[in-house]
Amino acid sequence: MFWRLIPLLTTTGKLQMAIDEWLLHQHLQGNIPPTLRFYTWQPVAISLGYHQKRYPEYWQNLTWQGTSVDIVRRPTGGRAVLHQGDLTYSLITSGFRGSRIESYQAICEFLIQGWRSLGIDLVYGSAGRGYINNPNCFGTSTGADLILPNRKKLIGSAQLRKKGAILQHGSMILAPDVEFFSYVFNSQPSPVVSDISTSFLSANDRGEDLINQIIEALIRAASECFKIQLITEPLSDKEWVEIRNFANTN
Repeated sequence: MFWRLIPLLTTTGKLQMAIDEWLLHQHLQGNIPPTLRFYTWQPVAISLGYHQKRYPEYWQNLTWQGTSVDIVRRPTGGRAVLHQGDLTYSLITSGFRGSRIESYQAICEFLIQGWRSLGIDLVYGSAGRGYINNPNCFGTSTGADLILPNRKKLIGSAQLRKKGAILQHGSMILAPDVEFFSYVFNSQPSPVVSDISTSFLSANDRGEDLINQIIEALIRAASECFKIQLITEPLSDKEWVEIRNFANTN
């Protein structure tokens, strides 16, 4: 079975969310196969869950290194995520049966296997419904999230299901600016790069090297876990036009 792999993209939060939702629509219409991609956010952004209504007013005036922080709404649920020093994955597919949590765990298996190959063991969180009162996605861990043995949350995921198709995307918190994260959420971030990278990277191999190694490991794991062949196919010029039109009308 063939899936599409879209190479790492860095662009605005609004466009990243439009890409994810547009890919879901295209998959529903049978125009594209299941798709996996990874991306980062520029400028820094806070993404809100689709139904999240409350967040601090001062977030509207946040800046990072002299540039305003975007406030973006995801098509998926969950709480707010600060996209600075993180890596986001997105997976669009269909055919997963069962409950929402069962589909989460079927999809998240590639994340567990990929990180295990890097020497990092992850397990599922277990927070109850109390998470809905916390605006910070990384402030608590539900059964859809993956945490480190020290109980720190590494990956927060959210899902949108439509007519049997699934969009699942999630943030892997790697190297956040601790001071800025603390200012935004009034709490310390979960892991930082020093917590997770020492087992497979030297001190000089951080930043892009870290992200590339993680992506390569997750691509291998996805191929094995879903028994698929990933074919690299960047977004075409025609697709970019459609995505930008989609972003402007939604």
